[in-house]
Amino acid sequence: MNFPLITDWHFYAVSIPAVLLLGLSKSGFGAGFGSLAVPMMALAVTVPQAAAILMPILFVMDIMGLTAYRGKWDAKLLRFLIPAGLVGTVIGTLLFRLLDARMVAGIVGVFTLLFLAQRLLFPPRAHSPPPPKWLGGILTVTSGFTSFVAHAGGPPVTAYVLPLRLAPVTFAATMSVFFFVINLSKWIPYGWLGLLDLRNMATSLALMPFAPIGVLIGVRLAHRIQPKLFYRLLYAGMLLTGIKLVWDGFV
Repeated sequence: MNFPLITDWHFYAVSIPAVLLLGLSKSGFGAGFGSLAVPMMALAVTVPQAAAILMPILFVMDIMGLTAYRGKWDAKLLRFLIPAGLVGTVIGTLLFRLLDARMVAGIVGVFTLLFLAQRLLFPPRAHSPPPPKWLGGILTVTSGFTSFVAHAGGPPVTAYVLPLRLAPVTFAATMSVFFFVINLSKWIPYGWLGLLDLRNMATSLALMPFAPIGVLIGVRLAHRIQPKLFYRLLYAGMLLTGIKLVWDGFV
C-alpha cells in the first residue's frame, strides 16, 4: 500500500529546516527557534495541517529530550507550570475552530518582541526579584494555548522562566518536561478535530529521520556552551521568532 504523503519538493524545502529548528528547541537549547517551525511549514501548507504533521515528530523529540536531561529539571517549577499550561490546552481545544491562526501568531510575536524590548531597555539587576507568579500563570496559560494552535508555546513561557536565571541544563530540562506534557495532552483533541489523518501522519514519518539530528545538536550545545552566550542565543531566537510571527500575523 502506498502512503498518500505530500510529494511537493517545496514543502520539504521548508519543512526539513523547520524540523531541525524544532529539534534545537525541543532539546531546550534556543527555545525561541521552535516557534518558527509551523510558520515556515505554513509557506507550503495550512497552519492546522502543519501543526498536525509535526505531532508525531514532537513526540519523538520530547522522548529524546527527557532521556537526555533525566533528573536535571526543576520539579518545583514544573508543579507550577504544567497545570497552567494544561489550562491553555483546554482553551485552545475549545476555541480552535473559531480562531484565525495567523492572528494568534501575530499576537504571540508582539508579546515576544515587547518582552525582549523590556529586557534590553530595563535589564534586571543581579539581585532583582523574579517575575510575580500571577504573571507567570498568565504567560504559561498563553503558552499552552499558543502551543495548541500553532506549536508556538516557547516565547510566552520562556518570557517567565528566563528571568529566573536557571542554569542552562536546568532550563533545558525543565522546558523539555513541560512541553512533553503539553504536547501529549494535544493528541486526543487533535484527533477529535480531525487533524490526524493518514496523509498527515505519512508525511510526518517521511520527516521523522530529521527529528533526532536537531535534538542531538541542541543537547550537545546546551551542555558545552557558556551561560552568558546561551542566553544571548535564546534572545536571538526569540527576536527572530517574534519578527516572523508578527509578519505572518499582520503583514
